[in-house]
Amino acid sequence: MKFKFFNSDGSANGDKEIDNFPILDGDKGVDALRQSIIAVHANQRQGNASTKVRSEVRGSGKKIYRQKGLGVGRAGDKKATQRRGGGVVFGPRPRSYSQKLNKKLKMLAMKRALVDQANSSNIVLIDEWKVSEAKTKIFHGIMKKIVPDATKVLAIDDSFDDQFALAARNLPTARLGRAQDLGPLDIVQCDQIILSMKGLDILLAKFNTEKAN
Repeated sequence: MKFKFFNSDGSANGDKEIDNFPILDGDKGVDALRQSIIAVHANQRQGNASTKVRSEVRGSGKKIYRQKGLGVGRAGDKKATQRRGGGVVFGPRPRSYSQKLNKKLKMLAMKRALVDQANSSNIVLIDEWKVSEAKTKIFHGIMKKIVPDATKVLAIDDSFDDQFALAARNLPTARLGRAQDLGPLDIVQCDQIILSMKGLDILLAKFNTEKAN
């Protein structure tokens, strides 16, 4: 697959062919990507919503009214579920919403996310990430040369030095990500992805390792 290639200063350097970039047939992996994204959001839920059942409501268990004479003898006590301040029937209780996905499904979801972005021409390559000074202006200038219209950019590398991290941290349209830590949600949330050659090697190594297993 061919990608636009840029030098570290943001200047264009033609196209680069990546032979071992993942390829998927048809809609393969679409459901895996959906499950993976749902699992990420589910795992972020705290699950601490709680209501009190009848036995947990504080108060007396005495009948509110006498049994006969008033026509309300069967009303029960103040904890009854039909009364204001009483217990709640089938209300939410603290629980875990976490979901577990196997490695093969996670890898397929990652492939699908990358393939979709590549097919939409949203992935470009850069030789390496570096800036001469820790200034946002320099990093912003590189972004303007490579992806001038992007609003959500993911810059990927194997690691970022402190000088580059300082230059990039104040740019709201860009986010840094280490290739070894990325998930499918990180990929699909961006409208442009800029991969360094080292970052690309790490991503492709993941897929090659999976094939070997």
